[in-house]
Amino acid sequence: MKAVLLKLAVAATLASAQPHHHRRHHHPKRDGSPVEKRDVATTVTYVPAYVTKYVLGDEDVTPDEAQAGLEKGLYVVVGETTPTFTPPPPPPPATTSSLSPDGGIFIEKVTTTSSTTTSPATSTESISSAAPSSGFDSGAKGIDAKFPNKKLECKLPTDYGVIPLKWLKLDGWSGIQKTPQYRTGASFIDYVETGIKGDSCEPGQFCSYACPEGYVQTQWPEAQGDKGQSIGGLYCNEDGLLELTRPSHPRLCEKGIGNVKIINKMKKNVAVCRTQYPGTENMVIPLDAQPGGTYDLANIESAKYYEWSGKETTLQYYVNKAGVSVEDGCVWDCSKDHDGCGNWAPTIIGTGQAPDGITYLSVFPNLPTSYATLNFNIRIYGDVSMECQLSGGTYSVSDTGCTTGVRGGGTAFIEFSD
Repeated sequence: MKAVLLKLAVAATLASAQPHHHRRHHHPKRDGSPVEKRDVATTVTYVPAYVTKYVLGDEDVTPDEAQAGLEKGLYVVVGETTPTFTPPPPPPPATTSSLSPDGGIFIEKVTTTSSTTTSPATSTESISSAAPSSGFDSGAKGIDAKFPNKKLECKLPTDYGVIPLKWLKLDGWSGIQKTPQYRTGASFIDYVETGIKGDSCEPGQFCSYACPEGYVQTQWPEAQGDKGQSIGGLYCNEDGLLELTRPSHPRLCEKGIGNVKIINKMKKNVAVCRTQYPGTENMVIPLDAQPGGTYDLANIESAKYYEWSGKETTLQYYVNKAGVSVEDGCVWDCSKDHDGCGNWAPTIIGTGQAPDGITYLSVFPNLPTSYATLNFNIRIYGDVSMECQLSGGTYSVSDTGCTTGVRGGGTAFIEFSD
C-alpha cells in the first residue's frame, strides 16, 4: 500500500495556472510508515499498517468522496510520495496488530476544461518492445572513489560511481529540488520546488543521482521538508560547487547488503524502477533486467539508512511489463502504456532489513494507482520463510500481495518468467 500524489491532468493545469513552472511542490505529511506491514507467517492473514488519508487543501476527504471526485474528473492527485515500510517482527503466534498513523493522498480540484479520464482501467495489453533498452548504459566508474567536497562544479559527477539518466532531461540527475530559502545548518526546509525537464543543478538546489545495480545513494541533508517532504542528493552551494550533505559518507554510492537477486528467465527485458527516496520520490532509478540475466536488487539495513521523521524506511521498486525499456518505464508519466507503466506500473516490490537481521520482501499490486496486470509471472524463493508468487495476475496467499522473510546469511531470488 502506498501514499501517492498522481499527476493526472496536472500538466494541462500547470500550463495555464503556472506558466513558468514555479510551483511549490508539497508532498503529503506522513505521520507513520506508509506501507503495509505484511505477515510472513504461513497464514492467509495480512494486516495493513496504515489507513490512507485523502486531503483537499487543508481538509480531509473521505475515500468515497475522493474516489467519486476522481472518477467524475472533479479532482486530480498532485504528486507522489514513496511508500516505505517499517518491517514487522517475526510473526510466530501473533494474530492481531495495531494500525500506525495515516499516510496521505493529496488531491486538488480540476480548474481546467481539459478532459481527463481518472477511473481505473484494467490493462493487460502486451508490450511488444524489443528486449534491450535503447542506449541505457548502467556501467559506472569510480564507484569507490571519495568525492572531493566543494571542489567540483554542479555537474553530474560520473567519475564517482554515478550513472546518468539522460531520458529525464535533468542533465543526467535523477531529481532536482529547488530550495532557495535553505541555509546550511537549518533544522528544516520550508520551501521545496521540484525540478522539471530542462532544468539543471544550480545554486540553492539539492540534486539527486542514480547509482548502479545493487548500490544506493548516500547523500541527503539532515534538514528535511517541514511539510514531510524528503530531501536528497548533493547540494549545489552559492559558489556553484557540489557539497556532500553527509560528509561522513564520502563515497556517493554504497553497496547494499546484497541478499536479494532478480533472475529474468524470459526473452524480454523488465524495467524495475526504484523510487528516488529520499528526494523527488519519483520511480526513476533503473535496473534493466535483461533476458537470462541475474542482478543484485539493492537492499538496505533500514536502521542504518535514511530515516523519515525518526522512523526507519525501506526501498521500493515499480515493476513494469516485460518489454518496456527503462527509458519508457522508469519515469513518472509513461507514454508507452500510460495506464500500465511508470507511476502506473502493475506491481511493486518492497525490501528492507529489520534490526533483527530479517529482510522483509514484499510483492503487491500498485493499488489504487494502477489496475494493470503484469504480462509475466513472479516467484520469490530461496532462503525464505515461505515462497511468494504472482501467477497469471493472481497473488499467492492474498489478493493484496505476499510478504516473506529472509534471515541473515540467506538469499532470496525473485524470478521473472512467462
